[in-house]
Amino acid sequence: MPIKDHSLLLKIKHPSRYIGNEINSIRKDPANIDVSMVLAFPDVYEVGMSHQGLKILYKILNGQNWLAAERAFSPWIDLEEELRHRNTPIVTMESDRPLSNFDIIGFSLQHELCYSNVLTMLDLCKIPFLASDRDDAFPLIIAGGPACFNPEPVADIFDAILVGDGEEAALEICSAVRKAKKEGLKKSALLKDLKLISGVYIPSFFKPCYSPEGLVDRIEPLDSDYREVRKALVPDIEKYPFPDDQIVPFASLVHDRLSVEIARGCTRGCRFCQAGMIYRPVRERRARSVIEVVDSALKKTGLEDVSLLSLSSGDYSCIAPLIGKLMDRYSGKRIAVSLPSLRIDSLDPAWLEEIKRVRKTGFTLAPEAGNDRLRRIINKTLTNDDIMNMARVIYSAGWDLIKLYFMVGLPHEDEGDVLDIVRLAKEVAALGKGRGRKEILNVSVAAFVPKSHTPFMWAPQINYEESVRRIRIIKEGLKGTRIRVKWNQPELSRLEGIFSRGDRRLTQALIEAWRLGARFDAWSECFRDEIWKEAFERTGIDMGFYLYRTRHPYETMPWDHIKSGVSADFLKREWERAFEARTTPDCREGCLECGVCDHVNIDPVIHKDPEIPEIEEISSAHDETEITRYRLTFCKTGQVSYLSHLELARLFIRAARRAGLDMVFSKGFHPMPKISFSTALPVGTGSIHETMILELYGRISPEGLKEAMNLQLPADVKVSLTEDITGSKKKEILLESHYQITLEGINADPALLDKFKESTVFPIIKKTKDGEREVDAKPLVKSIAFSAPDTIGLVINHVSGPELKPAYIIKAIFGMSDEQDPFIKVLKTKQITGNIQV
Repeated sequence: MPIKDHSLLLKIKHPSRYIGNEINSIRKDPANIDVSMVLAFPDVYEVGMSHQGLKILYKILNGQNWLAAERAFSPWIDLEEELRHRNTPIVTMESDRPLSNFDIIGFSLQHELCYSNVLTMLDLCKIPFLASDRDDAFPLIIAGGPACFNPEPVADIFDAILVGDGEEAALEICSAVRKAKKEGLKKSALLKDLKLISGVYIPSFFKPCYSPEGLVDRIEPLDSDYREVRKALVPDIEKYPFPDDQIVPFASLVHDRLSVEIARGCTRGCRFCQAGMIYRPVRERRARSVIEVVDSALKKTGLEDVSLLSLSSGDYSCIAPLIGKLMDRYSGKRIAVSLPSLRIDSLDPAWLEEIKRVRKTGFTLAPEAGNDRLRRIINKTLTNDDIMNMARVIYSAGWDLIKLYFMVGLPHEDEGDVLDIVRLAKEVAALGKGRGRKEILNVSVAAFVPKSHTPFMWAPQINYEESVRRIRIIKEGLKGTRIRVKWNQPELSRLEGIFSRGDRRLTQALIEAWRLGARFDAWSECFRDEIWKEAFERTGIDMGFYLYRTRHPYETMPWDHIKSGVSADFLKREWERAFEARTTPDCREGCLECGVCDHVNIDPVIHKDPEIPEIEEISSAHDETEITRYRLTFCKTGQVSYLSHLELARLFIRAARRAGLDMVFSKGFHPMPKISFSTALPVGTGSIHETMILELYGRISPEGLKEAMNLQLPADVKVSLTEDITGSKKKEILLESHYQITLEGINADPALLDKFKESTVFPIIKKTKDGEREVDAKPLVKSIAFSAPDTIGLVINHVSGPELKPAYIIKAIFGMSDEQDPFIKVLKTKQITGNIQV
């Protein structure tokens, strides 16, 4: 949600989350559209903007001239408090309109721990939580995402829920809303139309019935023609080209890179993995189209990393030639390629040589369990020997750190299996001995959470105390080694487990927990276990009922009317094979008749012929004598003032990439563009006079460079002057900075300024992350004077030693409190530099 209020932006953490107007964002005039939709992500901006589904739907929906899709994210706790204090609703990033003004609000439910944030977003817009409490005056509230394969714990909140792929169904939903608006239909009539769309679940058309023992007795359809919901499935994802003009955020994202989906679905059949079941069958994109998207997207975004996404990237049929071609083309531009989801048994050592041509991206491997027996139970066929061999290859290829991911609490796990995790981790770490870094292996541990639509959905989840005990065994077993152990809080796994196989009786517990203060439950610093315990107690929910009992294979599950395509018989067979520690082959080797494919319209889509086009290789060889150094003078005002220095630097680097400039990079492990700024301004400080140095290979006229950069920079950043300073033997140093400081609603006593001027020393306590230190402000202030009753001119000397922010100096002189920070507006108007011989 774009915020323009200076006083508000300075009160909250990471204001760059909220400023909007990013590169490639789409803004349409509301007066010229028929249907408006909010793509609502119930987490912070950095998480939501990393999500691929949002990028895909944003592109598809905004491709219709009659439809506008805009974004909204859950405000962090500090902003939520400010919005409530000001009685201000959440608004969208594009048009700055409240969510309640839209026709549709579509929530992306990626996991069960985001549910409390859904309530926050609805409440801030004064939208009732329950669908039954909303009349036709409110938007249509819908949801989609993997958590919707068991939507029952939140079913009463939504008017409609989309189960499965969204590319076609989302557009059909918007078309139905368009038709309903034109015909003046009520929401009840609209819902009857929506039920005809593949994958759309209308919760109010079903009624769960419970037995005296509390089990789900049956899911009663209230419409005889609408008895179940089969997931929406796009048979060939090539029909929908992956978006190449992705939004380029100002803020740092969780996954801050160009991510391109190369395949959807997985053929491996791990019995714990919900994604591997619900996204069947596997559907690959052609290597040719992947290369075309990457090439176009890099030009339009300026991003510096490419990530090839799928549930198992190593299984992509053309992965080896694809990586080779991408690295041939882009390594010269210092663009890295990574494969974030690699299975150990699909990893080819030859890929390591390709990946590390630019820089060594992280290496995460997922053994899941500590021995071969337990892996056979979960249908993961790799062995300890496979793991050791691959770790040996990775360390030998130059990687200093590997991450291994394990679970505790898997079905049929015993004490020895947990100790085997310790043993395997030590054996892997031994392969990395002799290297310089303190830690050579990271081990990540989480408690297993059974999920719907998987063979393990009948399994009990281990209790909290046992989760803690097993994780402690691993922590203590690896103490004193060069292995770092991280773990997910067992309390979070417990809450996730309750909702992952829960029913509609949990809705009231969710609402009660939210009223008690539950927010951002997936964030360990925000999660409050005592709130949830109290909420469950108040609403009569027995946590153990949902967690610790073994379900009977013929028990009615809360989600039985939601069909993922994988048959119940197949899941039962896999459950039985797990008991026998028998593996099931990869369905690439032959159809297993799991129920998803009809072999007419739906089948795996596998492209074994690479069809990779010949593409020009960008040479990494440069003539070091042809390096040109430029000084750029620029301004940064408005919303861009709230970027951190690192965010501003990244903005310029990506603009230079989009402009096609051949930047000079540093040497070493992690090459970075050679770009430097004269100073790093505090967040919230605007400037009409900043300078930076940029080094390029070759030569471009200063005026041409200025024009190229301004075409790629946002409106609040403009280059006013470029100078070729190649060959200069002098280093520029900053001598003075001139500021105009506006006090908004603050009365500053001129007598206090006179007192400062008369003083010989003026100590100010400067707070840093390392503690507090005393700094004398007198030698730093060259001049200071009122230019108007609410405006002060300040000139700061840049001397050796510690410096102070202009706002610190003003606050100290006039005795202002920290609460007045947001009302001190600082603008840098001029800087004076000098040169020293180098």
